[in-house]
Amino acid sequence: MSQSPQSPPFLSLFRSERFPAIVLLVAAAAGLAVANSPAGPAVDDFMHVYIGIPEFFELSVSHWIKDGLLALFFFVVAVELQFELTSGQLNSAKKALQPAIAAAGGVIVPIVIYLVIANGSDAVNGWPIPTATDIAFALGVLAVFGKGLPSALRVFLLALAILDDIVGIIFIAVLFTSDVNYGMLLGAAGLVVLFGILSRRVDTRARIPITIALIVIGVVTWALVYKSGVHATIAGVALGLAMSQQPALHARHVLEPWVNGLVLPVFAFSAALVVIPQVSAGELSPAFWGVLVALPVGKIIGISIFGWISLRVGRREGPPALTFTDLLAAGSLGGIGFTVSLLLSELAFAEHPEIRDQATLGVLAGSMVSLVLAGVLVSWRAWHYRRLEQKTPATTA
Repeated sequence: MSQSPQSPPFLSLFRSERFPAIVLLVAAAAGLAVANSPAGPAVDDFMHVYIGIPEFFELSVSHWIKDGLLALFFFVVAVELQFELTSGQLNSAKKALQPAIAAAGGVIVPIVIYLVIANGSDAVNGWPIPTATDIAFALGVLAVFGKGLPSALRVFLLALAILDDIVGIIFIAVLFTSDVNYGMLLGAAGLVVLFGILSRRVDTRARIPITIALIVIGVVTWALVYKSGVHATIAGVALGLAMSQQPALHARHVLEPWVNGLVLPVFAFSAALVVIPQVSAGELSPAFWGVLVALPVGKIIGISIFGWISLRVGRREGPPALTFTDLLAAGSLGGIGFTVSLLLSELAFAEHPEIRDQATLGVLAGSMVSLVLAGVLVSWRAWHYRRLEQKTPATTA
């Protein structure tokens, strides 16, 4: 408990909810601006420079970012997921049922809308892109505009975003895996088990050597997963879920400001290095229009309607904790896809850079539309609840 006051001020800033979302937005805007400036070609060339051990393990700068750095982000997500599943808001079927139903709507409806728009085109494989929700952005909007909102809405949104992350992780693991080397994968699985066992001995006298061993095992596991053909970020997920909870929460505390202040902004910058096509609206790819519409519209419709149904499942007495308008606000927050949607865009169209770029533009534009809608709806609901609180007669002690 005493760790936070000892942290340097800039680290505390990156552990907050507001500032990382702002940095992420600025980084994406900077990437888009650089790509469309005279410096764009030089930066693009740099992103394709290979770094590593020649003929043994070499990746381009772009791949080091989305396969390497982003594995740290997924490790932090997995630690939070482990905590919520065991000790938090999703630690029982009863708690998880309502946000799970809403999350299902927030996945199914965007997919349907995307497929309707992209049907029959070469962009149809991008259907997973609008299914994700960016937790950092959503919590940032809540922190900026949500003063006065009931805790039930915050809890509902957090559970919703975590379940969305589970879906995104499954999509990455299942849909974007090819030519699996099962020997490498089995070796990685064995190291994950060893990682989990050693993490339960961190609090012994051998803390320092065990911590060093965990870092080495983590790096080797990541390399084996990458070589196996499974997307390397899954290594971060597996290690985060396998780690003993208390050391995992400490690791998350240490890594969080670096993930928020370095990993995610660098990824957002690199993913947004997209040249805006000089074409008319009618010439834009269905990938752009599908994501642009499916993120804000699909998420709002899916989360609000399925959420409304979920709040009536198993309800006993009294009104539901959230109203339909609260769910509209939650749906708009869910439409801020950003980080995971950008990664899914990179993976879905890895062999088609022109479609990938337009899908990326769709993610940025759709997330911005959702961000504006969320700001308006969350502010309105927060104002509504503050007014209710003011009208409620104060009870004197």
